[in-house]
Amino acid sequence: MRKISKWLAGSTLILLASACSEERVSTELELAQQTSDVIQVTNHDGQPFSTQPESTDIRGSFTAGPGGGVMMQGFYWDVPSGGTWWNTVQSKVTDWSNAGVQAIWLPPASKAQNGPFSMGYDPTDYFDFGDFNQNGTIETRFGSRTELEALISAAHAENMEVYADIVLNHNSGGQLEANQYTGTNTYTDYTGVASGKFPRSQHDFHPNWVHSNDLGYFGGFPDLCHDVPYVQDWLWNRSDGVAKYYKNVMGFDGWRFDYVKGFEPWVVSAWNNAVGGFSVGELWDSNVDYLNWWANEANSSVFDFAAYYKMNDAFDGNNLNVLNDDMMWKRNSYKAVTFVTNHDTDEISKKMLAYAYILTHEGFPTVFYRDYEEWLDKNKLNNLIWIHNNKATGNTSILYTDNDEYIARRNGYNGNPGLIVYINNSNSWLERWVPTNWYSTQIKDFTGHSGWYPTTQSGGWVKIQCPPNSYSVWSPNI
Repeated sequence: MRKISKWLAGSTLILLASACSEERVSTELELAQQTSDVIQVTNHDGQPFSTQPESTDIRGSFTAGPGGGVMMQGFYWDVPSGGTWWNTVQSKVTDWSNAGVQAIWLPPASKAQNGPFSMGYDPTDYFDFGDFNQNGTIETRFGSRTELEALISAAHAENMEVYADIVLNHNSGGQLEANQYTGTNTYTDYTGVASGKFPRSQHDFHPNWVHSNDLGYFGGFPDLCHDVPYVQDWLWNRSDGVAKYYKNVMGFDGWRFDYVKGFEPWVVSAWNNAVGGFSVGELWDSNVDYLNWWANEANSSVFDFAAYYKMNDAFDGNNLNVLNDDMMWKRNSYKAVTFVTNHDTDEISKKMLAYAYILTHEGFPTVFYRDYEEWLDKNKLNNLIWIHNNKATGNTSILYTDNDEYIARRNGYNGNPGLIVYINNSNSWLERWVPTNWYSTQIKDFTGHSGWYPTTQSGGWVKIQCPPNSYSVWSPNI
């Protein structure tokens, strides 16, 4: 009787513990359901971002994953000089392609005023890619024309797109001439450019016979006037002009437009209408209304500086509630190019949290060369790129935010189940019940940061966890 009583007592304790555990889980879930306030932040059919109309690649060969592709910024400020950069990038394209990178953004490729030391943003001759002895050098800082063409060909062989950085606002490196519009001598004589293509003079810059200025000068450089028909012809209308030469002869697939605050958005729209290809503008402004207006007027994507500044405020300012604020990817996800840093700005310190954010959310995410190749954990970035391309599908719902936590759901598209991303900006492990779109389904963390394999309840609710100062990404275990 004593043994049986002991066994019965032990069984009773087990049953009581089990009942208490079930009661605690039930109470936790009930509380979570009562306090759940899912916010739908995008409303559309869920198609992934595409760099081409109707999801058609220029060559019809690149196949993005269900979530779309990723762009690599293939340079940083002051890459090594000496004409080696094109070869350096070419050596990376196979690995980048294997990692899931869809496109490479290159720096301005033509000869600039500072010759062998220029990063290209002071353009002199749009048609000198390192094949003319001009501005003290034959090669550009990055290499020769032959090496550039080999890089583009290598990227195309890997089914990757290549985007040219285009500086349309200003020129540099012209000769002095007497300027009838200013009554002074100005460096606006580009009639002697070595390529012989697009010779320019005072009549093609501000002030001139059309008007005295457009939206903005940059750095005191001569400011191109896009209202001059001759300038329009050479930039995008002529079959041998800049746009069509870059696309049809050099093989560029798209465009990153520099400093678009300096001229009207119709310029980019006219360029895109004439030559096609993906385009994104550098509109350095956090105002979402402005970003969205410009993108629509220019018929172009735009870098999501609003998201950039919000991520900095959220992750480094220790307030993830900020991620509820408006951003370009929420307002117009098909025209938003997201980024964590670039060659001009590098303010976010908690970069892996920021990459977890942009690579699980909508828009076209950009990975910065030095983050990928030098500064961060490449394996973790490759994992997030894979998650983006294969799991980050559908429109977006924010499930929970506070100072330390951010949880959002991608709702899936075309049979792909989507994901739930959990970002933890605290120093402790965190857990939370969340509503999913998956019912009685085992899920897992595709980052490997959590070893849990929970099964969602019949109503879709499930408890997930996230390690300190890190992230987890959950989706059905299939």
